[in-house]
Amino acid sequence: MKTSLSVNVNAIAFLRNRRNLPWPSVEGLAKLALESGADGITIHPRPDERHIRRDDVQVLERLLRLNFPDREYNIEGYPSDDFLDLVCRTKPDQVTFVPDTPDQSTSDHGWDVIANADLLQAATERVKKHGIRVSFFIDEDPDVPALCKAAGADRIEIYTAPYGSAFTSEAIQLHLENLQNTAGAATRAGLQVNAGHDLTLQNLPALKSAIPQLAEVSIGHALISDALALGLPATIKAYGEALRTKEG
Repeated sequence: MKTSLSVNVNAIAFLRNRRNLPWPSVEGLAKLALESGADGITIHPRPDERHIRRDDVQVLERLLRLNFPDREYNIEGYPSDDFLDLVCRTKPDQVTFVPDTPDQSTSDHGWDVIANADLLQAATERVKKHGIRVSFFIDEDPDVPALCKAAGADRIEIYTAPYGSAFTSEAIQLHLENLQNTAGAATRAGLQVNAGHDLTLQNLPALKSAIPQLAEVSIGHALISDALALGLPATIKAYGEALRTKEG
């Protein structure tokens, strides 16, 4: 199964926002990523607009709809009323609900689906009225996907930072087994599987081998870091090749 590569452009926006200048261009580099073979663009607009700004959301929506109608637009965020209003106006292909608080630097855990079932179900029903696919951000736990399905999710995105930060072979194997079991539980529940956080050229092949049904990965920090050395087109190509590589 082909695994789609969605490029998270938050880091580009963060660099731009260091100065009151229009570069680096989030739109221009998102366009270059798509021209280079990326399957989609991911953004995570936060309330303080420290990277993606509200006007970026509309600019990228126009870019994808007019020039790349076959590519995916994925918007991540906590399902507050403001965020849901933005999503329902923009109508991305996919919304990924994450349990972030406004002061978090980045997502660092998945949903407690039981404790937040009412919030997630209401948010899911609201965006699905606009034809938007819904993914829940979860930890590597095979008990959670069935709960996500019951709350209305179409997909899960498994938080892969514990795998990405594992450096011993034993720890890596443990996380791969947990990820594989979680993905298997999602497939049995009728959900598709996404993954994201701390994924790199080095650890993608083993992840893909463990989860052959992986539908999509969302990658930002490592990919943009690699692009500083390799250039964005070469980096997109390299990540595509990593997703087609089977370990072992």
